[in-house]
Amino acid sequence: MSGSIRRVLVANRGEIAVRIVHACRELGIETVLAVSEADRDSLGARLADRAVCIGPPRAPQSYLDVARIVTAAVATGCDAVHPGYGFLSESPALARACTEHGLTFVGPTAAQLEAMGDKISARRLAREAGVPTLPGSEQVRTPQEALAVAREVGLPLIVKASAGGGGRGMKVVSDVAELPSVLTTAAAEAAAAFGDPTLYVERFVRNARHVEVQVLGDRHGHVVHLGERDCSLQRRNQKVVEEAPAPGLPLQVRDALHAAAVRLARRIGYESAGTVEFVLDRDTGEFFFLEMNTRIQVEHPVTELVTGIDLVQQQLRVAAGEPLAFGQCDVVHRGHAIECRITAEVPSADFRPDAGRITAWDPPGGPNVRVDTHCVPGYLVPVYYDSLLAKLIVYAPTRAEAIARARSALRRFGIEGVRTTVGFLDFLVGRPEFADATMTTHTIADALGEFAPADAA
Repeated sequence: MSGSIRRVLVANRGEIAVRIVHACRELGIETVLAVSEADRDSLGARLADRAVCIGPPRAPQSYLDVARIVTAAVATGCDAVHPGYGFLSESPALARACTEHGLTFVGPTAAQLEAMGDKISARRLAREAGVPTLPGSEQVRTPQEALAVAREVGLPLIVKASAGGGGRGMKVVSDVAELPSVLTTAAAEAAAAFGDPTLYVERFVRNARHVEVQVLGDRHGHVVHLGERDCSLQRRNQKVVEEAPAPGLPLQVRDALHAAAVRLARRIGYESAGTVEFVLDRDTGEFFFLEMNTRIQVEHPVTELVTGIDLVQQQLRVAAGEPLAFGQCDVVHRGHAIECRITAEVPSADFRPDAGRITAWDPPGGPNVRVDTHCVPGYLVPVYYDSLLAKLIVYAPTRAEAIARARSALRRFGIEGVRTTVGFLDFLVGRPEFADATMTTHTIADALGEFAPADAA
């Protein structure tokens, strides 16, 4: 790698911080980990070349504070800032502040972040690029405007926050009488979560799959896709299990998804790793643009395993100004990979988060079993952040073998001290809907009542 990036401030925590530190180490780049007071003794802090405390445990005073992040990077002599995912990873303000202080932001430009971060703007750009979008609206300000859309496109509708993400600010409406109260609730939730109450509405697809396409672009005008992932297994619009490639897609649909994602990335001159997300209507076979995530995704490892391409290293190379070292014809997909997100939650209690000290941590090993984590025996799971403990990723020549390997690895994953979703994930991956690839975004909600935890009284 060229020498334009020598030292990176990793502006994140948990497993993605550890992942970035390892990627930097392989490229000969020094790392400084920005930590809150709650993460001073974290695994990431031990692995990085240096750790610097940026504030109290609560994210608004640490991981979400642009000034603290930039100050830490400048004070420790960093050349670049890698934001990971979540927190400030899609913040135009952080990207701009980095530029103003002579730092490289490891991600797309501030203008690209703004264009795709506003979901209404992103829908408009998708249409301009010839990418199908769901019938819906621009901004809706009143129940009357939403009602007009309902009359035009039909029910059900989904109300969404223009600045949204992670399932927040999203509400499904099946009865027009619900529109006024839903709009009020969604706007308040969006304002609290994102500082922006702007809403829009789209037709809601009931029998839906969630399929996304990984893209890579550089500042020299090159864009490639690295195939697609299926992320249909979700709870409260948040992904739980992901796999690559998406099973059971007709070739023409797969090719059309790839082409649409590349067109959109080229339309905005995209730089870095990004993901174009689509909803696939199982009833009609149509697909529609949902959003573009302008960052590394939690589920990026399944793409890495089937392509052999390190996405975090590619982010760093692109940020350093290097052109992509491969073209579309060089991207080869082999085998099948599945990722299970292991969280400190209680599935039988509507996925209530759990916290406490991990008294035993015994992750599975073996060929083609990967565990991305920041946990160790004795780790205190804090109450301040997302409940993700680890990602179990398996690879096999076929999907059936990958499913068997995932279930075997889950059953060998020993965790004590906090309640986790390990048993639920084994139940989920063993479901007939998963085996025959007929799962939808509602499968978890429909199946949850059948889950009987092993420690149930």
